[in-house]
Amino acid sequence: MAHIDDLLRYDGRRVVVTGCASGIGAQLCGQLSDLGAVVVGLDLRPPAPGGAQLSEFIEVDLGDPGSIDQAAATVGGHIDGLFNVAGVSSGIGNPLLVVTINFLGTRQFTETILPKLGPDSSIVCVSSLAAANYRENLPQAAGLLATGSMAEGIQWCHDHPDALVDGGYRLSKEAIIGYAVSSAVPLGARGIRINCTGPGVTETPILDQLRSAYGQGLLDDIPKPLGRVSNPAEQAAVLVFLGSKAAGYITGQVIWADGGNIAARQAADYQKG
Repeated sequence: MAHIDDLLRYDGRRVVVTGCASGIGAQLCGQLSDLGAVVVGLDLRPPAPGGAQLSEFIEVDLGDPGSIDQAAATVGGHIDGLFNVAGVSSGIGNPLLVVTINFLGTRQFTETILPKLGPDSSIVCVSSLAAANYRENLPQAAGLLATGSMAEGIQWCHDHPDALVDGGYRLSKEAIIGYAVSSAVPLGARGIRINCTGPGVTETPILDQLRSAYGQGLLDDIPKPLGRVSNPAEQAAVLVFLGSKAAGYITGQVIWADGGNIAARQAADYQKG
């Protein structure tokens, strides 16, 4: 019988983390390194000195298809795990860029690097509490998911401006879940697992983007049954679990690390019923 420490550790495993320079990604790199992983980090800019613990850093712009292909080619050798953490919020004020980075670029990077993942490897993507209603919104996200490239996805966004009217963030994070769920069966045939996390309000640079764009009141109004926001280390730990052998029979799932927000909504519905 496998010991729980062995199931959770990453000794001898080589993993790739996008968004490694700050927030959840930086915390994740540290945790993975502590557990024995060889960590290749990717981001638009290198981590600050003393920041993320990396074996290698590769620059990537998830809004640029050429940069994505070059970065994926630079990641040489076998990969045991991919963590798609990089993302931006609607606070940047550019809905098309939000969808491009959070979904289209992330999808392209994942698809490009897939040949380097073998059996018993895993992919973990970061979605968001903003995508909590992804099932209800599936018809809209399905159109974006059906596109086959970044260029096609961008054209779809131009053709469906109403889908991005709220800033693009919700759509991009719903699409990430849709991508994971729809990929679970074909990837499973190759022995590759794919899952998502759905973080609630977490103290990261994205939260600063939202504060600057919409004010603190927006964040205060989001229900938090645990009475506080999350910290990046808590969110990173969920990613570590999903990428580990301890989660070896979990695929195609969303783990809501939201401090009970969705539970509060469901409880209110039960009371109404």
